Amino acid sequence: MDEEAEFHPLRVVAAERIAEGIHRFDLAHPEGGELPPFTPGAHLRLRVPNGLVRRYSLCGDPADARLYSIAVKREEGGLGGSVSLCDGVRAGDLLPVAASRNDFALSGNPVARVFIAGGIGITPIMAMIRHLQAEGRPPWKLWYLTRSPAQTAFLEELRAPELRGKVVVHHDGGDPDKAFDLWPVLEQPKGRHVHCCGPRGLMQAVRDMTGHWPASAVHFEDFGTAGGQKRPDDLPFTVRLARTGRAVEVPPGTTVLEALHAAGIEVAHSCESGTCGTCRTGLLAGVADHRDLVLMEHEKAAQIMVCVSRAAPGTGELVLDL
Repeated sequence: MDEEAEFHPLRVVAAERIAEGIHRFDLAHPEGGELPPFTPGAHLRLRVPNGLVRRYSLCGDPADARLYSIAVKREEGGLGGSVSLCDGVRAGDLLPVAASRNDFALSGNPVARVFIAGGIGITPIMAMIRHLQAEGRPPWKLWYLTRSPAQTAFLEELRAPELRGKVVVHHDGGDPDKAFDLWPVLEQPKGRHVHCCGPRGLMQAVRDMTGHWPASAVHFEDFGTAGGQKRPDDLPFTVRLARTGRAVEVPPGTTVLEALHAAGIEVAHSCESGTCGTCRTGLLAGVADHRDLVLMEHEKAAQIMVCVSRAAPGTGELVLDL
């Protein structure tokens, strides 16, 4: 399908700053009709004014067919997508938007759900909370970690009387020594599921603390490093496909997944951020630089997530079970 054909214009009916550096945008059908439904945890792809395509989680009420709401952190040091959106879009504008997709769904049937959000990672979790409040089940609790009250989106809403006892907000002022201790929260699975979204350091810490949980009970969403966690010092390398002997070059700034697709080789994938596990591929030779949040330590010698991971420095070739 032509990628451009996936995008349809939606009207920006509201654009406002809701916290320091965080902007909320409400989008509606340009002719006033209802929007396609979305599920809690879903995201949209938007083409922002400078032409970049970016993914943003839906934070509104999944039961409201009139609006899609997103909250965006303006990243001054990023690639320009959030700056273009926050500085260049106003109420009344039209934005090209693709259909919603969900890589962070409320799957399973746990006895309770644990939500852990860091900073702008609160956005998909807000939709989940709205849904669970309406459903009345299962029990849930949110731990929301930010630097300061001024940088905390949805703070007043989360202080509502009906959420008393369900929300813990912690501000560390940017001091690692004041970070919230999540171990007591995660020490015992107790039939629960945990959903975590936020900075990669927070998600890695949660991954480490939930190593004894069933894999199906731990869920992550990561957009901050989507697109392969590209780094300025990445080196070129080769992937060799064991089943055919074919070699594919992977240049800097390109993920293994992107290189394979460019070569006409299809690999199952979904999140493209190393959090869902769909692109898990057998690693037969070579040492990988693992950048995912899925593989356990004992799996890393023989598996690789091709959407984010690369060859380790000094390894010129990876042999994949493809």
